[in-house]
Amino acid sequence: MPDQTHVLFVEDDDVIREATQLALERDGFAVTAMPDGLSGLESFRADRPDIALLDVMLPGLDGVSLCRRIRDESTVPVIMLSARADSIDVVLGLEAGADDYVTKPFDGAVLVARIRAVLRRFGHAAGDDRAEDTGAAEGGVLTFGDLEVDTEGMEVRRAGRPVALTPTEMRLLLEFSTAPGTVLSRDRLLERVWDYGWGGDTRVVDVHVQRLRTKIGQDRVETVRGFGYKLKA
Repeated sequence: MPDQTHVLFVEDDDVIREATQLALERDGFAVTAMPDGLSGLESFRADRPDIALLDVMLPGLDGVSLCRRIRDESTVPVIMLSARADSIDVVLGLEAGADDYVTKPFDGAVLVARIRAVLRRFGHAAGDDRAEDTGAAEGGVLTFGDLEVDTEGMEVRRAGRPVALTPTEMRLLLEFSTAPGTVLSRDRLLERVWDYGWGGDTRVVDVHVQRLRTKIGQDRVETVRGFGYKLKA
């Protein structure tokens, strides 16, 4: 089917790879499954999937390195799969550019829900719903010091120079920029940016805020200890 979402799934465990591929295909996804990082990278470059699921521990080229290679070439959404909820695994994957992660063993329905949540927010990364809620799109361009956020053209400039953001980073910045000076809790950001209708790991928020800071300025997003973050107006 031409409108099927194409998933690249890279997993070295044969049983997990085959079972997960079948489960995803039953839910209507087109799946390309690869057993190692190098073949996964080749498949990504050849097929340009809609989303990538990458195991952290892969032979040849590990999942974190593969994620970094993908992120160097594309803003396609990436979900990391880790056998542990280990902080190092999670943080390394997110710092490499992953948008979310799922801990193994995982329930197939949970994985599908996370995939669809990521795809939903990438599908409307322009943030039209944010603009309607806040009225921020009326002026088109919001300015914070040397930072300009075009809420209609989905472009960001710092000191007049374009800033390249992933869709997740863009949605995070939109959430901040439509409520400048307002403290936003991690739970609210998980709900609004990551589309979590349930509790999530706030490390996802923290790492993405750090990534955003490196692009728009370390002092632009302020940490309010014990409460969350706010954009300096």
